Amino acid sequence: MTVLDTPEADQQAPAIPVVDFDTAPDRYRHWRLDVDGDVATVTLKVDEDAGLVEGYALKMNSYDLGVDIELYDAVQRLRFEHPGVKAVVMTGGLEKMFCAGANIRMLAQSSHAWKVNFCKFTNETRNTIEDAHDTSGQTWIAALNGTAAGGGYELALACDEIVLIDDGASTVSLPEVPLLGVLPGTGGLTRVVDKRHVRKDRADLFATKSEGYRGATAVEWGLVDGTVARQGWDEEIARRAREAADASSRRPGEGITLTPLDRTEDGDTISYPFVTAELSRTDRRVEITVHGPAEEPPGDAAAVLAQGVDWWPFAVTRALDDLVLRLRTNEQELGTWVLRTRGDVDRVLAYDAQLGDLAGDWFVHETTQYLKRTLKRLDVTSRSLVAVIEPGSCFAGFLLELALACDRQYMLEGVYEDVDPDAEPAVLVLTASNDGRFPMGNELSRVESRFWGHDDQVENARTHAGERLDAQAADSAGLVTMALDDIDFEDEIRIVLEERASLSPDALTGMEANHRFVGPETMETKIFGRLTAWQNWIFIRPNASGPEGALRRYGSGQRGSYSYQRV
Repeated sequence: MTVLDTPEADQQAPAIPVVDFDTAPDRYRHWRLDVDGDVATVTLKVDEDAGLVEGYALKMNSYDLGVDIELYDAVQRLRFEHPGVKAVVMTGGLEKMFCAGANIRMLAQSSHAWKVNFCKFTNETRNTIEDAHDTSGQTWIAALNGTAAGGGYELALACDEIVLIDDGASTVSLPEVPLLGVLPGTGGLTRVVDKRHVRKDRADLFATKSEGYRGATAVEWGLVDGTVARQGWDEEIARRAREAADASSRRPGEGITLTPLDRTEDGDTISYPFVTAELSRTDRRVEITVHGPAEEPPGDAAAVLAQGVDWWPFAVTRALDDLVLRLRTNEQELGTWVLRTRGDVDRVLAYDAQLGDLAGDWFVHETTQYLKRTLKRLDVTSRSLVAVIEPGSCFAGFLLELALACDRQYMLEGVYEDVDPDAEPAVLVLTASNDGRFPMGNELSRVESRFWGHDDQVENARTHAGERLDAQAADSAGLVTMALDDIDFEDEIRIVLEERASLSPDALTGMEANHRFVGPETMETKIFGRLTAWQNWIFIRPNASGPEGALRRYGSGQRGSYSYQRV
């Protein structure tokens, strides 16, 4: 993880760093990862002098974005490098303190955009922990060896079990409302009632009592699953981990090594083996191209595993994951992303079929889940997404999910007559990948979300599975926004992108988020829609972040000075 200083746009905040999401266990400053057979332990012992940005000390195991980047890396390695791990114990490395949550000084000095991206990434990391159990049988146990406050308790809430040490002092708490004038920013309120099923009146008491609860009350209310005295602590945590591992459905195998990502940056170009991004700062736009495979897929599961990080679906997913994070964090003014693909449709379909044919193999399964999570990361990214489908495109199977994730899709009818009249016209191909293999946060496929309330159109789309749909057929099936001939195509795209760049990015963010998540609400959509939106609003209110707000006054001995109007 490297940080470079860049010019500051927000005069109230310190220099905005360029954030690199690359790290590895031998470079961790804040976490330790230990693997013992089918049980792993991740221990949080924050280096208080190793904050990502200057201006604060990470005392009491408080964290910032850098701490969470390491946690995300550990979560990924436990999925891919250690497929035999069936239970993970998360604990703290300080006496009587598991984690004090997000660092308050960091929040107080950060720009609004930094806080928003911080909360979004930490939420996604918590969701990845939950996904480990739901899709791969890997149980996470929060062994709270001391107090867990705010984001510290939210770390625990992401786990499947929570055990609190019974030492007469350690508590769990969400003190953001009474102490800081904000909300628990990484899903705390939602997980307390939706996941832990804490009664709403008790949840109200809990969220407004800054000191929190311990012991029998915490267990009775469902805030934790058990409390254990210090003298029996190690034995009880080991017992729970052993029990979880023995009950796991996780399919072990030989892991792969997550070698350093092959990424190069040359001016305004970011390149990976199968993904390229061209940054246009003048137009406030990024052109992202995903390239299809250069070779046919390997013959069997063993050959797939032998390719490891170079297996095309995994390499594409890893590059997209890194690119989305880097652009979202470091390039906040590039508000429109144009997505294209280039490659052989048949080869893409062959790899797509392999995802289904080898679904029982651990590595193929984990890659599928990783791709699902990366597409979800794209769904919740506050950028305008436009797919351009033209000759040479390979929007088929799981690559078609990229187009379906976009806010609009434009498809060229025929070819560019003046450029390459002999080219093959673009086609789209629906497969099983588009029918639920990669659900969104609302638990619907992107096809179901696209045609929400029109079951006949969903069924019609399914009837076209496997067909090569040209522009007219794709338009007729409702899979593209517009199909245009080459006389109008380039002008239309230019006008669309110029118009998008002229609109308020704040309004676009709200509009896009409303449109993308139709239908049923889930805990995940609540966290990213309801909680995150309101938290972001609260973060910029004077009651929280003004000169006399609670964030600014925290630790000074003065309470926040509030305007008591309810809005």
